[in-house]
Amino acid sequence: MDDKEKSMIQANNLWFLAIILFLATLAVACATKEPLVTETVVEPAQALSSAEVDKPKPLKSPRESSPVSSVPLEEELIAGQSIDDLNREALLKAAFFKYDSAELDTAAQDVVSENSRVLLNNPTWLVTIEGHCDERGTAEYNLALGEKRAAAAKDYLLELGINSDRIRVVSYGKEFPFDPGQGESAWAENRRAHFVITSK
Repeated sequence: MDDKEKSMIQANNLWFLAIILFLATLAVACATKEPLVTETVVEPAQALSSAEVDKPKPLKSPRESSPVSSVPLEEELIAGQSIDDLNREALLKAAFFKYDSAELDTAAQDVVSENSRVLLNNPTWLVTIEGHCDERGTAEYNLALGEKRAAAAKDYLLELGINSDRIRVVSYGKEFPFDPGQGESAWAENRRAHFVITSK
């Protein structure tokens, strides 16, 4: 091996040694620094601790901060609605009758009782009770029958404590059917005392 080859081997060894030293220095330098991940974890943790220290106390619940209303929620909602909305929602239900009858059966009495509760809770309301019939029979007969049906519902409301000044009755007989179809299901739908709120 001549001098030229020896010097090349030595140069290669020096380069190899320099690379090893550089890598060792780099490893030692990295080991002395805090890992990057630790820094990103620490900062949010400190921010959360700070936020919790400055966190405002929770607000009082509505029940604690304001007096309890003496008016039920249902009545508060009703108070803000128009007459058309109230009638569309049918807060006052219709009482239905058997064929050729103006007598309130148990189911119809229950409906009128429920309507009386709504009217008692809303003492300024005025109501019209419309008497309706199915299509069978003459117009004159059905007008008279519709009148009796509306009157029967009114009389029962009076028994339940509703003032007569708040109730008006009208008969439409068979002129304005709720179900224009024919057959018992349509006729049963049309035999009714229909409650309409006319004033709040």
